[in-house]
Amino acid sequence: MVEPASTLTAAILIDLAFRKLVEAGAGEVGKKFTETALKRMDDLRQAIVARLRGRSEKVDEALAKLEQGDKSGSETVVKNLDVVMDEYPEFANELKAIAQEINAGKLQDNSSMTQNVYDNATGIQAKAEQGGTQYIGTHQYFGTNP
Repeated sequence: MVEPASTLTAAILIDLAFRKLVEAGAGEVGKKFTETALKRMDDLRQAIVARLRGRSEKVDEALAKLEQGDKSGSETVVKNLDVVMDEYPEFANELKAIAQEINAGKLQDNSSMTQNVYDNATGIQAKAEQGGTQYIGTHQYFGTNP
C-alpha cells in the first residue's frame, strides 16, 4: 500500500533513503523493492544529504554514521530534516514525491497462507511487513471466565 503524501514524515523519509545502507546492502532490500525503486532510494538519499550536509558538525557526523550503515545517527538527521522540510515546503514536496515512487515500487507478497481449523477451533492468520506489528485479540471475558 502506498503511503499518502501527508503521512510521509521525516523519519519515514530517512528510513527509505538509508534502508539499503542500514540493512546490509541491497540484498534484503532488493527482495522487497523493484530496481527502479532502489534507484529512487539513492536519489532520495542524495537529495537529503545535499540539503543537510554542512548545517552543523553534529549533522555531518550523523550523516556519516548513516552512510556507514549505523542507525545511531538517524535521530539527529530526522530532527534536522524535519526543520528543513518546514522551512522549505517545495523541498519537502519533492522528497515526498520520490518517497511515493519508492513505495509504489514495493514488491507485494502474494504468497498464500493455508490453515485448516477443526472442531469449533479459532484460527488466525496475519502477515506483517518487517518491523510491522500485528495486534490480535481472541477472547474477551466480562466478569468471570466461562
